Parts: sequence; structure tokens; C-alpha cells
Amino acid sequence: MEGMKYCPYCDEEIRSEAIRCRYCRSRLTSFDVGRWHRSHPDRRLAGVCAALGSALAVPVAAVRLAFVVLSFVHLIGPLLYGGLWLIIPQRPGEDSLLERGLWRVLDLAAILSGRHNRPPTPPSLWEHPAA
Repeated sequence: MEGMKYCPYCDEEIRSEAIRCRYCRSRLTSFDVGRWHRSHPDRRLAGVCAALGSALAVPVAAVRLAFVVLSFVHLIGPLLYGGLWLIIPQRPGEDSLLERGLWRVLDLAAILSGRHNRPPTPPSLWEHPAA
């Protein structure tokens, strides 16, 4: 049947867009690299909560509430939010702000040391070399 796949945990047939298996309740897409981006339609400030909610298959409101609660515990919430804003890319397949900043620092260090021979485009951390 088209649009169906098998659960890797219980081997039951489920819909291909399922986030959880309806039989064993296992999460199927929580660490799918393509889901980790901040350009979701339900983003508000910087898209971090929407990215976490989508990637971990939890409601975005619950993630936002968790950040608010963590804000009252030694300001862990804003620090974690800022760190994830640097790490999670804006769009799928794009480099994150942290990666772009590190590439700029490496370029500057190579120019200052006189060894500027890095390829013009940085290799993506998400792509695997062809075997």
C-alpha cells in the first residue's frame, strides 16, 4: 500500500508520515536531521522552541513553558535558548550561525598565517561522503 512503512521497533505497518508508531508508541523521527531547523511555520521569536517541538515530537507550547520555567532556575532558560539558537540552522541543509562564525574565524586565521588554501565552500556536517 502506498504511503505506508514498517515500524523499525515492532515491525507493524504504519503510515509513512507517522511520528509515533500506533502499536508500540515508539518515536520514529525524533533524531531525523532534516527536522532540526528553525524555519517552522509556528515559530515566534527565533524558532528554537518550534524546532525542538518538531524534532522531539512534543507540543511547542510545552517547550515554551519549559524555557519559561528554566528561566527562573539560575537563568538556564535564556542561556540554553541562546546556545540552541547558535547551533540549530535556520533552514534544512544550511550551516548554523555557529558553523558560519567558526568558518570565518578559520578563514581569518588562515589569511593571517599565510596558508589560505581551504575550499571556497565549507563541507556540510550533515552530508555523508558518497561511498
